[in-house]
This record gives sequence, C-alpha cells and structure tokens, in this order.
Amino acid sequence: MFDYIIVGAGSAGCLLAERLSANPRTRVCLLEAGPSDRSPLIHMPIGIALLAKSKTLNWAFETQPQANLGGRRLFWPRGKTLGGSSSINAMVYIRGHRDDYDSWGEAADPIWSYDNVLPLFRAMESNERFGTDAFHGGDGELHVSDLRTRNPLSDAFVEAGQQAQFPRAVDFNGETQDGVGLYQVTQHKGRRWSSARAFLSKAKGRPNLRIVTGARATRIILEDRKAVGVTYAVGGKLVDVRTREGEVILSGGAVNSPQLLLLSGIGDAAELNAFGIPVVVDLPAVGKNLQDHLDITIMHEANDHTPIGIAPSFIPRALSGAFSYAFLRKGFLTSNVAEAGGFVKSTPSRSRPNLQFHFLPTLLKDHGREIAFGYGYTLHVCDLLPKSRGRIGLTSPNPLDDPLIDPSYLSAPEDIETMVAAVKIGRQILSAPSMAAFSKTELVPGPAVQSKADIVADIRRRAETIYHPVGTCRMGRDPQSVVDPSLRVRGVQGLRVVDASVMPTLVAGNTNAPTMMIAERAAELILGKTKLALSTDMEAAR
Repeated sequence: MFDYIIVGAGSAGCLLAERLSANPRTRVCLLEAGPSDRSPLIHMPIGIALLAKSKTLNWAFETQPQANLGGRRLFWPRGKTLGGSSSINAMVYIRGHRDDYDSWGEAADPIWSYDNVLPLFRAMESNERFGTDAFHGGDGELHVSDLRTRNPLSDAFVEAGQQAQFPRAVDFNGETQDGVGLYQVTQHKGRRWSSARAFLSKAKGRPNLRIVTGARATRIILEDRKAVGVTYAVGGKLVDVRTREGEVILSGGAVNSPQLLLLSGIGDAAELNAFGIPVVVDLPAVGKNLQDHLDITIMHEANDHTPIGIAPSFIPRALSGAFSYAFLRKGFLTSNVAEAGGFVKSTPSRSRPNLQFHFLPTLLKDHGREIAFGYGYTLHVCDLLPKSRGRIGLTSPNPLDDPLIDPSYLSAPEDIETMVAAVKIGRQILSAPSMAAFSKTELVPGPAVQSKADIVADIRRRAETIYHPVGTCRMGRDPQSVVDPSLRVRGVQGLRVVDASVMPTLVAGNTNAPTMMIAERAAELILGKTKLALSTDMEAAR
C-alpha cells in the first residue's frame, strides 16, 4: 500500500517522486515501462544521434497517415527509460514565452501565469552562466550550462542571423525571447543532466520510495469513481499496486497518459463503447486537443571539413574527441548537436516570435536513423504556434498495443503559410555571408525548389515532428477540460495527470523544462504548499 502511485518516470514523474518521497512517512511507488538509464548513449550528449534507433529506450511510435503530408506515417520518438524523454532529447533548455503562461492563467488559474511560475523555474535551476538573478536560479537540482565545446559553424550561424537583421539573443529565457543565439543545455560537466539525474538520483536510496522499471501500466483500478491503484504488466505477469487513501498520478506524457485513461474507462463514451470498454466517466476531451511543433529542414553540403562528419577523413577528429571526452569531459562528444538557434516572427505583423530554429553543424536524415555520409549542416525551422489540432485514441482495447496518434498536421490552412515563411527565412539566414562561406550547395529543399507551390510540395513531402506533443489532457476551469486547475481528473477522486498533456496550449519552445515546472507546481498543490488563486466548486464540477 502506497500514499502515491506515479505512472511514468519521465521529466515530470522523476521530480514528483523526489518531492513526494521527501517526507519519510510518505510511501511512494514510481512505475516506469522502460529500463533503468544506464546506457552510455544517454549520458554522453552526442549519443542522441543513436537513441532514435533504440527500441529499448524509445517508444518509437508512428502516427496515423497524415492527409496533408502525402499520407505519410511520421516517426514519433518518446523516451522509455528513467528520465523519459529528458534522457533521449537534445537537452535544449527553453521555457517558452511569457504569453504562453499568461494564457494558461486565463484558461485555468492565475497560479499558472508567467509571474507565478517564474519562481518555480528559478528554484529548480542551477545555471552555470547566470547564477541567481531575476530570471535564473543558482542552487537548484537541474543543471543548466553552456556547451563546453561547440562547432565554429554554430557561431557562424548566429553571425549570419545578425547579418539577416535579426537581433543577437544573449538569454532566450530572460527578458525577451527574440533573436538568434547559442542554446543553453541541461548538462553538467559535459554530461546529460536528465530529470532522473537531477531529481530521482537524490531519492533512489530512500526506503519509502519504490521504483519499478519494466512495468507497463495497463489500467487504473477504479472503485466507485475513485482511483485506488494501478495494474501493470511486468515479466509476463499482471501486478496490482494500491494506494491507502492516497492518489494515482499519471505522468506518462501526452501520448501514454490519455491512452491509460481511455483503457480505464475514462474518455469519450462513443470511443470506449466501440472498443467494448465499460464507461466509468464520459469525458469526451480525453485525447483531444493534441498539438505539436511541425518542423522542416534545410540542409547544405559543406565546402570543407568544419562540420561533424561521417567520413574516413573524420576518424582522427573522432579519436581525439573520444580521448577529450573520456579524460576531460570536453570535445565534440559533449555536443547536443542542436547547438544554436533562435526565435523570430514569420511576418512583421506578429506580436511575438512564432518560428524556432535549431541549427546542427552536421547532416541529419530521418531523425538520425539514416546515416548521412559526408560533411554538411542542417537547419530545423518549426511553427511554434500552430492552429492544427489532433488527437490520441485507441487502436484496440489491448493495453500493450500502441495508441492511435493523429496530429492532423496542417489541417488548419494558416499553418502551411507559416511553414512556407519558415523556409524562406531559414534560407535567408543560410545565404548570409557568414554561412554562405561554408556552403557548397543546398541539398534540400534544393536549388530547384523556389516557387511557393514547390515549397509547399516539399513541406508536405518532408516535414516531421520536432518532438513536442502536448495538450491531450487539457487543464482548465471549464467543465469540458480533462483536469481542473489542480490537475485532478474530472469525475474521478484520487486521480491526477501531471505531464505535458495538461498544457492547454503549446509553449513557444522546447517542452522539457515547462514539463518539469508543471510537476513542481503539482507537488506544491498535492502537498498543500500552494492553493489556487480562484475559488472554485470543483466537487460540483465533477
């Protein structure tokens, strides 16, 4: 019997496990479907290049065929190990824009507005460069640092952005987000600093915390609309774990959390009936409101060997890099690959940036699953504020089957206009003198792709996710939301969702840091350390 059962040891779940188990009288069980985070590919930053291929550490989902992307099924990697996606991501530390959180405050409660969540970000952060200031913290568990070694092309990209008349950004998480610059990363002394390293490592030895890996949750145990436990599959057996007047907390992410709700009879009654699942709570919004950042790449073949390459001529640098990493924790193996980037507007009329760049001083094909021989560089550009909405659903009542994932990319007509602008602006920067000096030729879209019609066709043929799905268990004050502003599931007692799925809308940036912040706020709510600013009769709403 436990006080809290947490399903999913990802960016949110690891932090929750630490916070809730800090009281030695509180018993916490943390379930993770994947293995422990022992793989050296996790801890060596450039190991990200191989993690997309892993079927052990990665859910490796696929979407439904996308009508507006040529009927393609898109690859959706999600972390399946301690640390979740924070153990396989590019480690870019971005919080998003002030307006993102202010809109959450309006949709849910003022405790989610920017001024009220900024202290949470600061408290969990230990920033190597900024220390403690108005926007950063210097004493938290989450190490944030500059890259110890970066490729000269990343500095050339930033200079090219300035030549293209975009401002230089010193701190994307500071006063303003606008501009181009170098990313800070969740690393410490040249190694990845995942949520598992930051939070779970300090709690692992606690006798009141039980961590079960290889445990695939199959259903929430419900009695009279109250969550009293979880059934999970491990080693070919089903095991029940129960709470004692406590809570079940879903932290499986924007894909797995709504799937588990649906499998447990919480969701759209019509969908549940279609799969023969008894309806416990008819909650149509479960799985809906899926949002993601659609991304397009521009790749150039380089005219010299400055980039990180795959070629016989790179072998001496590879050996030197391995030595540097092993003994100094420096060199190109400490690179997250996405070293530089920026935030710009697709049109001057925009009130804030709606495009994000990730610049890689190497060639990247098919999420790293396809070997890209030679020397070159890649610019990712994504739409930060898409209007398109999709859903997560079921493909069968079997809890071990993958869920239905339908992002409905480009279903909103304005999104394709934004993507076309993204390509044009990306090309503008890469053609500026600092980057043009390194280019032999543009590989994709390619010199022949110039007209709007050709650019649109190329986007539909090649665009992919940049790995930021959210919104499928939307929080809000309205009774149609899945969770209330305290992240409690409507219509069920003792059940919360704490992960990226509760975001009402996407943040304008990478989602790892915001997800940790959500967990920090949830821990305060659960432990009674903070209260909602607006009084609500939540029991009546249930």
